[in-house]
Amino acid sequence: MASSSLDTEAGQAHKAGDGGYTTAATAHAVDTDSWQQVGLLLVTGFNCAYVLSFSNLMMVPLGWWWGAACLLFIGAAAWYANWLLAGLHLVDGHRFIRYRDLMGYVFGTRMYYITWFLQFITLLLGSMGFILLGGRALKAISAEFTGDSTPRLQWFIAATGSVYFAFAYFVPTISAMRNWLATSAALTLTFDVALLAVLVKDGRSSKQTDYSIHGTQQEKVFSALGAIAAILVCNTSGLLPEIQSTLRKPSVCNMRRALALQYTVGAAAYYGISVAGYWAYGAAASEYLPNQLGGPRWASVLINATAFLQSIVSQHLFTVPIHEAMDTRLQRLDEGMFPRHNMARRLVARAVLFGVNVFVTALFPFMGDFVNVFGSFALFPLTFIFPSMMVLKVVNKQCSILEQESEERKERMGGLTSGCVLCRSKGIATGDGTGSGTGASSSSPRFSALQQPPRLSA
Repeated sequence: MASSSLDTEAGQAHKAGDGGYTTAATAHAVDTDSWQQVGLLLVTGFNCAYVLSFSNLMMVPLGWWWGAACLLFIGAAAWYANWLLAGLHLVDGHRFIRYRDLMGYVFGTRMYYITWFLQFITLLLGSMGFILLGGRALKAISAEFTGDSTPRLQWFIAATGSVYFAFAYFVPTISAMRNWLATSAALTLTFDVALLAVLVKDGRSSKQTDYSIHGTQQEKVFSALGAIAAILVCNTSGLLPEIQSTLRKPSVCNMRRALALQYTVGAAAYYGISVAGYWAYGAAASEYLPNQLGGPRWASVLINATAFLQSIVSQHLFTVPIHEAMDTRLQRLDEGMFPRHNMARRLVARAVLFGVNVFVTALFPFMGDFVNVFGSFALFPLTFIFPSMMVLKVVNKQCSILEQESEERKERMGGLTSGCVLCRSKGIATGDGTGSGTGASSSSPRFSALQQPPRLSA
């Protein structure tokens, strides 16, 4: 392994434009999307139904000062780590469209499988969390009309999984989501604005709000660790190379632009809702905010409905890497996504994946905290440790290559100088012996030839 694309965007654009980079085989589209499309995808993807739980998960265990400090620090650290990882998309003439492939290329087979395990367990848990939140939203809508006769949560979990399965089947890739991004953005804006309006109303009507952190010292410590884990989950996904693979060239610069959009516009939205929910309800903030809203019935129905519909699109972003791995393994890559053979195999693959996820989620509908905590433990190395390891190795390799080239250049220049000195001494000796210009003229071609340095390879 040698050079990377850490800070060589101009070189990347030139070489990539000439077809100078190789890409692994995949059933999904590569090099097709603009940075604006990917940026909007990240903004709407992270402003999903999960934000309805952030006040309880992040702010209640930490309080105002520690909560605000952790939100800013972890958000900034996640942005910088992803900024570094985006620069490792191109290494040694290869464009890495999968995180595990990049780690395997840099560190070997063992790190490939470690990355594969951490990434896929994170994505599977995230998918289960989305199914659980979608089921809660549907149940909350039903409760507004049926009261105590609302069916059990497991029925709504099954319905949510069925809808997610249908969307994943007919919209199989990240690039195919472009036709749904405008709808997703409109839904995101709707439930964000409606939720903020109700939170402000409830906050103003509350005469006394308790912001203290409750529990024993041990409980406070564990709750704080869970809150930090939730903040990490809300800021990063562990699948940046897979998202970056869809970007048009120059992919490094475009990915960093999309990240800037996520960590400004996107973070302002989901941080704003988290803080507003804590401001309105304090330590009593519910783990699912719509259950606590004091506004009219239509507002609660609107927030739950738009959050559910938006989650159909946003959840797909966080399961596509699993779909890509299965599609690449099972489908005929030279026939596209929609021939009958490939559609049949995709139907089976999607059905198996969502069938398992729905079954586990319905079996353990209380697993929300487990998803956040365990998912964050898997996300921590994917977000912070692995990119740092790769950057250090790539930079050290680059430095070694530069030092080696410098030493070779010095050796060449040293040999060239010795040859020039030897040539000059011979010419002077010949000129003194003959006393004519013949010796000088005969030595000139040799002297000028020795002064020309050899051409260095690019």
